[in-house]
Order: sequence, then C-alpha cells, then structure tokens
Amino acid sequence: MAKIDLKGRDFLKLLDFTEEEILYLLDLAADLKDKKKKGIPHRYFEGRNIALIFEKTSTRTRCSFEVAGHDLGMGTTYLDPEGSQIGKKESIADTARVLAGMFDGIEYRGYGQEIVEELARYAKVPVWNGLTNEFHPTQMLADLLTIREHFGRIKGLRLSYFGDARYNTADSLMVAGAKTGMHIVLASDEHYFPDPALVETCREIAAGTGGSITLTTDPEEAARGAHILYTDVWVSMGEPMEAWAERIGLMKKYQVNAALMRLADPDAIFMHCLPAFHDQGTGIGRQVYEKFGMAELEVTDEVFESGQSLVFEEAENRMHTIKAVIAATLGL
Repeated sequence: MAKIDLKGRDFLKLLDFTEEEILYLLDLAADLKDKKKKGIPHRYFEGRNIALIFEKTSTRTRCSFEVAGHDLGMGTTYLDPEGSQIGKKESIADTARVLAGMFDGIEYRGYGQEIVEELARYAKVPVWNGLTNEFHPTQMLADLLTIREHFGRIKGLRLSYFGDARYNTADSLMVAGAKTGMHIVLASDEHYFPDPALVETCREIAAGTGGSITLTTDPEEAARGAHILYTDVWVSMGEPMEAWAERIGLMKKYQVNAALMRLADPDAIFMHCLPAFHDQGTGIGRQVYEKFGMAELEVTDEVFESGQSLVFEEAENRMHTIKAVIAATLGL
C-alpha cells in the first residue's frame, strides 16, 4: 500500500478527493480491518481526543466513531443535540475554535453542508462529515469497501439506486461512482431527481474515469443487468408522518423486491445504508402499516434477509473506513 499524505485534511465530501486518495483510504481501511480481526493492537494515537457533534442522532455513525477512536487509543466526547450550543448560543465559528483548542479532530452529523464547511474553515484540526443533508461521505467509503471485498473490484460495476434521489445518499453515490469509474443509475420519480448541477459535475468526472451517470423513471430498466441494487428510506429523519402519504404513492414502484432482483446480474448484491423498513420491527414501520397498509417499504423482507444482502457487512465497514479517515487525516 503506497502511502498518500492526508495529514491535516478535512473529510467533508468525496468531491474534495481524487480517485487515488479514495482508493488509499480503502486500502488503509482494509489493513486496519485485518489488524482488528487478528487482534493486533493499533493504538497509534494514544492520548489524543476527538469531539463528536451530533445534531441528528445515529446508531452506526456514533458507534463507528467511538469504536474507531477507542481502537486508535483516543478519547471521544459525544455532544448530542442537547449537549452543544452550536448555532444556538454560540456561533459555528466560535464553536470550531473552542473545540479545536481541546480536541485533535471534530466530527459533525447534522443539517446543511454549509455548517460542516464552516466548522472546517475555522477549526485548526481535521473536521469529518458524519452526514449532512447534501453528502454522506463516510457511508460511501463503507459502501465502496464492501463492494470491493465482494467483487474484487469497483471500476466498471453498475450500481442502481431506487427511491428518493434528491439528498445525501443518492448525491454521494453519484460522486463516489464517478470518482471510481462505476456506472451509477438513479431510478426515481422525475420530481425526486438530484440537483442538475451536481449531476453534470459527476458526469464530467465520470468521463475521465470510465464511469457514467444515468437517471431514469423506469425501475426495471435500472435493475436490468445491475451488479448492485441499493435503496434508502423514503422519508428522511425529521420529516413529519404526513410526508409518507405522498412519498408512498410516488415511491412504491421503486421498492426493491425479488422481481427486481431477478432482473439484475445473477451475482448481484443488495445494499442499504440503514435503518431499513423491511418489516414491522420498528415503531415507524408499524405506524405506516396501520395508516397506509404497507407492511414493507423501500425493500421487502425477502430481499433484505436474502443471501444477496450485504447490509450488515456494509454497516460493519462504517467503522473500519471511519477509522481509516481518522488515522489518515491525523497523520498515520
């Protein structure tokens, strides 16, 4: 693994990184994952500390950062939506400068991309994007690592995403795919397509890596021959229950089910960034069923629990790839 120097860099969106830098982070993640599986200690940053700002709560992102930090020998301080004055009684700029004086790195998970960008502008330590409305770069590294582990490659594969394609997951899949030479297909209602300017940017990048970006309203067209079928929840965190009525009507044709999987490549896999409404095991899932009569939403339980599903391998890889981001930007 040829070392690439990322010390002091922020990790805000994959648009900021070259294909070589992204692949280096995947290589580093694979190495750190191997060490963890073999029980080889890698506490490279003993005595360092990182701050985790969560304006939106999370299971995978919080656990990934905390375990990654612990494995690297670091202390972690979690600031929940009520545990920080960011943007309320203290400006983002002031928060960044205060935390940078106490911590060696800052993670932010919350709302607009402009918030994490402003944190990075004023902090003198690396800032990492755990999720914003626009981008979800740590999820993308986990997805790419999972894909590479399964197929042995990334370039040339076709990933088809189904559902609401306007926000962070679909946006970031376009960027990740364009940067690494994948063929990304987004299947959605035309009113739920991503920002045209970002689509054009990704198409320009893909032209140089051998990838492509395709938008379609036809789920069968998107599924046909795909190597990866990917979906996400139809209603995002914080949206009211009323949003489900419109969203179900427009999105139910994009549900990933067995019929759609049969159109894909015979060796196709299913991926989901989680949480998923594939059964009645969640409070929201039960509410939606009682109100709208749909027992399964963006993916059926049959697909979710099938041998083609790599959702839990993907979830585990959040930790390994986040560990690589922390380590690389702190100067491993």
